[in-house]
Amino acid sequence: MKKSLLFLLTLSPIFMQAQITYPVTAKGNVSDNYHGTKVDDPYRWLEDDNSAETKAWVQAENKVTFDYLATLPERDKVHKRLEALWNYPRYSSPFKKGDYYYFFKNDGLQNQAVMYRQLGLEGKPEVFLDPNNLNKEGIAALGGTSFSKSGKYFAYSVAVAGSDWQEVFVMETATKKLLSDKVEWTKFSGYSWNADEGFYYSGYEKPDESSKLSKQNQFDKVFYHKMGTPQSEDVLIFEDKEHPLRYYGAGLTDDGRFLILNISEGTSGGEIRYRDMKDPSQQNFKLLIPGFSTDPDVIDNDGDFLLVKTNDGAPNYKVVKIDPKHPEKENWVTVIPEKKEALQSVGTGGGSLYADYLKDASSHVIQHQYDGKMVREVKLPGIGTVSAFGGEKKDLEFFYSYSSFNTPPSIYRYNATSGQSTLFRKTEVNINTADMITEQIFFTSKDGTKVPMFITYKKGMKRDGQNPVLIYGYGGFNIPVTPGFSISNAFFIEQGGIYAVVNLRGGSEYGEAWHKAGMLDKKQNVFDDLIGATEYLIKEKYTNNQKVAVRGGSNGGLLVGAVMTQRPDLFRVALPAVGVMDMLRFHRFTVGWGWAVEYGNADSASQFPFLYKYSPYHNLKPGINYPATLVTTADHDDRVVPAHSFKFAARLQEYHAGASPVLIRIDTNAGHGAGKPTSKQIDEATDIWTFTMHHLGMTYKEPAAKPLKGF
Repeated sequence: MKKSLLFLLTLSPIFMQAQITYPVTAKGNVSDNYHGTKVDDPYRWLEDDNSAETKAWVQAENKVTFDYLATLPERDKVHKRLEALWNYPRYSSPFKKGDYYYFFKNDGLQNQAVMYRQLGLEGKPEVFLDPNNLNKEGIAALGGTSFSKSGKYFAYSVAVAGSDWQEVFVMETATKKLLSDKVEWTKFSGYSWNADEGFYYSGYEKPDESSKLSKQNQFDKVFYHKMGTPQSEDVLIFEDKEHPLRYYGAGLTDDGRFLILNISEGTSGGEIRYRDMKDPSQQNFKLLIPGFSTDPDVIDNDGDFLLVKTNDGAPNYKVVKIDPKHPEKENWVTVIPEKKEALQSVGTGGGSLYADYLKDASSHVIQHQYDGKMVREVKLPGIGTVSAFGGEKKDLEFFYSYSSFNTPPSIYRYNATSGQSTLFRKTEVNINTADMITEQIFFTSKDGTKVPMFITYKKGMKRDGQNPVLIYGYGGFNIPVTPGFSISNAFFIEQGGIYAVVNLRGGSEYGEAWHKAGMLDKKQNVFDDLIGATEYLIKEKYTNNQKVAVRGGSNGGLLVGAVMTQRPDLFRVALPAVGVMDMLRFHRFTVGWGWAVEYGNADSASQFPFLYKYSPYHNLKPGINYPATLVTTADHDDRVVPAHSFKFAARLQEYHAGASPVLIRIDTNAGHGAGKPTSKQIDEATDIWTFTMHHLGMTYKEPAAKPLKGF
């Protein structure tokens, strides 16, 4: 773009309620020919996040947005209440390594949770690692963590300003001394230790500084880092020069016997290779399971055999035992057969397997022996979600977390021998969650499919069609949306809102069949499910279309973009966050190529039509009254690059014919969401809830003078 473009970014008044003015965004003469279809892309220039023109546009848009938000009368009250609600101690489940128990704790308003350790469960906690001190600007966050086998060393990764790029550091645990070992340019990598000698990881070549947040990532490799040596001496374990667009990850089984190589071409489908570390004659990885039509996952080894979770011939997944020397499918032995419930994961600990199933989107855990014999169904506290279920083979007890929409996370101590769960630590919050009710309802989607939805509201709610509703969904990548507590959502419920979560197709709630029903050319089912859920809530007198807000992030941001363009009449407020809005070009940036197995690829003549049909950026139309919209993104988002949101917001502002504001909020020194500091979370929640409540006609209600605690 020419420098004169900066001049075109001056503010120009257009008709808006409350006298809002938008930046006039320059339009370029850019178009592409997709298999005979001409597609205009006038805002292509916004894809260059480093240009002076784009930076000026961001500044101009943020000024409009924050000037508008500052006029909303109850913003300060909302911020004050959210800050008070957020100010409560939050703990992770503890785990044992060596003589110490480790856990994370946030006192309340700390930007990042602090890692503590203590000798025994009754010992005095001491700070082990404080991520708030990782850099002087306070914009760093802890990524992955991994202890060496004995607990002598601790590897941890650090992400700055929300980027997916991470640096790995190593600490000597006894002294908490930071060692010279450092690894750069990793992304989505684990760190698997070979005893105390070193660790395996995956990474990329050093990227170009100017395009590191947007350029397509290619040629992932697996390395081995030996302790006490520089990264330049790390040993290349695996690379594939013929397939630049693949992910690789390597990790040892619990006893160090097998080195497992996981290979994928995207977010679905995998291949597994292995190396028997006790066989000196095996110098290269051998094929265990060919790719990429199924989703295999090695759980652990049982002596000479490997235990694998797979959906091969089992859409709801099963566990099989494979002899690596004879890995053909006809030699597999089923250890845990497929059930009608969808198997999500299999944890290990104390010599047992813990199969975590979803039953209508709620956790159910069954303990098995390694030979598959059922030990017991674990009695859980209620209908909700458990996490961190498992430990090391020597652990006969461990801790897990349980929560639900109206239940803050509670930590339980599990005895693997007796099967008893005892409450270890409960969470106390400054809001009366006992006054909140969650119910699960089922509605029929457009094609006749029965779809579940959770709704949470305050006692006494009347189905008079006048309740404000926030409806949330994700619907993709085989990821389930299960019951979980959010202090931010609890605030909306406290204010009289109904929080609705839809278990859309595309997730894993009902296994691979449910996933496949919401991917590729079936993606429209996801949008139909969300639309169907909204219509159900209106029909059943929970609300009306002037009282509904729709929210989602990432793939859920795509969801919001799609439903607000297809049914602008159905929603009063739209809140698309870090969304994939340009379905024709997403694969050209960073790791977007990995999503083609889920979405499709516009370069394919057979897949272009269905992508073009729902792509939010391309389906905005002039003269339409769209919902009041607050698009949110961040300048360091290198997962879903902010250009998606930039282009969508620019065209939305051009085409929108209504009086409601359509704005974009662009966070600085932030990324896709992981590791976002508490202060930024509160600021963002303040703006989102103030905007939402204002346009749903809600008035801020002061809570009781002495809020109840506990759950």
